[in-house]
Amino acid sequence: MNDSNRRRFLTLCAAAMLAPLAACNRPSEKSGGRDNQLGETLWKGIALGSGAELRLYHPDRKQAEQAVNRALAETARLEKIFSLYRDDSLISRLNREGRLKNPPSDLLAVLSLSSEIHHLTQGAFDPTIQPLWNLYAEHFRRHPNADELPSAQQMKQTLALVGFKHITFDEDEIRFHRKGMGLSLNGIAQGYITDRIVAVLRQSGIRQALVDMGEIRVFDDIGERTWTVGIRNPEQENTVLQTLTLKNAAFATSGGYGTTMDEAGKFTHLFDPRTGISRPKYRSISVMAETAAVADAFSTAFSIMPEAEIQAAARAKQAKVWLLMPDNQMKTLGKYSGLHLNQYRMALS
Repeated sequence: MNDSNRRRFLTLCAAAMLAPLAACNRPSEKSGGRDNQLGETLWKGIALGSGAELRLYHPDRKQAEQAVNRALAETARLEKIFSLYRDDSLISRLNREGRLKNPPSDLLAVLSLSSEIHHLTQGAFDPTIQPLWNLYAEHFRRHPNADELPSAQQMKQTLALVGFKHITFDEDEIRFHRKGMGLSLNGIAQGYITDRIVAVLRQSGIRQALVDMGEIRVFDDIGERTWTVGIRNPEQENTVLQTLTLKNAAFATSGGYGTTMDEAGKFTHLFDPRTGISRPKYRSISVMAETAAVADAFSTAFSIMPEAEIQAAARAKQAKVWLLMPDNQMKTLGKYSGLHLNQYRMALS
């Protein structure tokens, strides 16, 4: 999850950006008349600070609406844990106090996955990056037209507060080991919340749905429905650069100019936590993975990584990556294999 006002780089309808999502939904021929029996229940609104939507396919509309309400309640619960925009959230409290006793399982789960992604990306993904964000935000608040980074001394002092090795966590406590550290899970929590919504919908009896909470995940436990996603041109949002088929998968896209720090747009929110530099290597990065949390984290970290390292990390999680290069050419890395339908059915049994 990048900043809440980031530009959205992908669309769920390649032919018409503003068309209803149902127009993009492409069930396979074998579904026959059954697809018409699965009525669509649509919810659109604001979640996690940006536009969100749920599309559920179920013959009982009342049951589907109840599932939507459970999903929204779960979202509200998780926002109280992960939102940096709420002073009463647990992550805000942790950042103020430097420690948090008896952390909830959701927070520990995200930190555990963050640790794994941190290792796979050789430190490019690091949730202790919040001091860098604060440094840049303050620097360009004071000097909005500046064309230079904060001073070398400021950068050195700030980077001393960044590093996943300086945080410990277990069921008893999360603790920062350097005063002034800060945690931001904005590069993974949106994906994690998306995955949790999928779990809630399945527990509510929904077998086909699209969940878009800023990161996208679709699932079909019946085996009849696919979706088409299109990667937009970051400079021309009505232009689709490439269309992809999405089925039982998650998809996330990040790009530096989704949120820029300075007036000219030279410096972005995609920091390298090892150097403090905020200039991504690619115009946008799209990732297809089994879970939205992994797709979310990878799309953030890959923005500053060389291709060989991206390839290795993507292979470890069986993810597929689309890099929009500086010359506007699209390069594809990795392979998404996904879970077979029988594995989903086994998990549900």
